[in-house]
Amino acid sequence: MRTGLVIDALAAAERTRGSLAGAVLHTDHGAQYTSRAFADTCHQAGVRQSMSAIGSSADNALAESFNATFKRETLQGRKHWSSEHEARLDAFRWLNRYNTRRRHSHLGQRSPIAYETALDTTSTTLAQAA
Repeated sequence: MRTGLVIDALAAAERTRGSLAGAVLHTDHGAQYTSRAFADTCHQAGVRQSMSAIGSSADNALAESFNATFKRETLQGRKHWSSEHEARLDAFRWLNRYNTRRRHSHLGQRSPIAYETALDTTSTTLAQAA
């Protein structure tokens, strides 16, 4: 994976979500994440980089679980996609659903959007009460 790709992804997140200031981005020690260009981009966006310990399977467990869920829910028993185009479409559809509508057990069976909205509402209510 090239550094430009992860920089573009961070820029897309910033365009979509607004300010990323205060966010923590946890990655592995891939060259694209340890590059000076990516570190500078994170710094400019106010994103704190966090990296897993090298060779630590415990740090990698969440990523492996995510990958297993992705494969299970997109391939649905198939061994592979029929084309790169089909794989990209499936990945886009799945990621969109995963990040917006799919319920997550660690979010109290709420979608990320519902969870975030509840947090924003709580923060606003607390700020108004103060």
